[in-house]
Amino acid sequence: MNKKPRPDLGSNHEQPHNRSPVGRSSELAAGEDRRRTSGEMDAVPSNTASNSCIGHFFRPLRWGVDSLYLSFQGDLFRGVEQRLNDLKAVAQSSESHEQAFAQYEAGAHVFEVRDKGAGMFPYVLDDNAYRLQFSRSGKKLPMAYAKVSSEYLCHKSAQDIESELRALLEEFGEITDSANVSRIDLYVDFVSSVDMESWTRSAWVTRASSVNAYSVGGRFSGWTVGLGGVIACRLYDKTLEIETSKKGYLRALWSEQGWTDDQKVWRLEFQFRREILDQKGIQKLYSVLSHLNGLWSYATTEWLRLTEPNPDDKTRARWPVHPLWIAVASVDWEDDGAPLSKRFSPLRAPSDDGLCKMAFSALTSFMARECLWDFNEAWHYLGNRLYDYHATRSHFQGIPFEQMLVERVRLKGRKFNTINNAAEIPHEDRIREGYDEVAREYRKQSRGG
Repeated sequence: MNKKPRPDLGSNHEQPHNRSPVGRSSELAAGEDRRRTSGEMDAVPSNTASNSCIGHFFRPLRWGVDSLYLSFQGDLFRGVEQRLNDLKAVAQSSESHEQAFAQYEAGAHVFEVRDKGAGMFPYVLDDNAYRLQFSRSGKKLPMAYAKVSSEYLCHKSAQDIESELRALLEEFGEITDSANVSRIDLYVDFVSSVDMESWTRSAWVTRASSVNAYSVGGRFSGWTVGLGGVIACRLYDKTLEIETSKKGYLRALWSEQGWTDDQKVWRLEFQFRREILDQKGIQKLYSVLSHLNGLWSYATTEWLRLTEPNPDDKTRARWPVHPLWIAVASVDWEDDGAPLSKRFSPLRAPSDDGLCKMAFSALTSFMARECLWDFNEAWHYLGNRLYDYHATRSHFQGIPFEQMLVERVRLKGRKFNTINNAAEIPHEDRIREGYDEVAREYRKQSRGG
């Protein structure tokens, strides 16, 4: 059997400006004829659908990098390593008021220091932008392994993030090389008239060994191909997924591209691990980013194709490519995938939406139980009950209510990355004053006014 040559990931084709994201479909058709003649691959998407048909099947909203894992060679400063070790011990304390001080401030970030490591990396720091893992000095490991959040990748380009991240990590140690990519996920969010459940597993022609379909609550949610391998694919209902992932920021970004609430958004996502990037000779981030078209082409033409099965032809490689796949394979990664979001916060604090829903649910439950109808009256009585309940609990624990309250706020501040507990807390006195006022009002009411 003749061995198929690897796709050329080293060439960057010059692209015309202001091109449609599916503007490469005609090029794919011409390229298919050339590749069939030269024997480069068994089958690739062919241009069997017009541009208007492609628009009917596929309307892209956004495309870009969804997940990015980077490693940096170097050595931790000894003082930093000792501090991380001490803070990890604080995070492991049996006393919750001590755990609140397991934080590390660097740049504009107040990271939570976790009580456990991850594999060979004993120190883990978290906020909404990064998850940082550090190795011990002198080990034959990268100094730092960083996961960039998908929300941050909607706000800044991967190139800008690498520059920012390198500057941040230089506060922890000496960086000796540019970033290597351990994993990168590329995605396309789109709306389509195609029923994504209309084909069977046999329609996927792939080098992977596993193809699976999923549903949530009886609702079809998508497909996965090759999970656990060096390349994996997911095609799934993103509007369904964000109902639980709380990635509400995507709705605003989709809306900017003409999406409306009644439309279902599907995401096609390919995951590329370090092993496949090494095979292609593109380990560095700048190299990977300059060859996104090559990676996408390899994934959608050689590694995986969605076809229209022909029962009269036993050679699956000759089955025609599904029009939807022609469209998604034609996305041009040299074009901008969509505008970046204007706002981002490294904080992991809950939104007003979530907090207000929880508070309103508790208030209405209290009103129903107590047969109250006035909002202000109910809120007043609920505040008193809250104080009474927790003041009693804190009394049995042997600490004043106000102290317990501040400890809980500090713990939440650590979790949300909102308060640096090791520094002076300017709002703490106001917090105490506010709840002391509740306490005074409660005592006043309990004495009959």
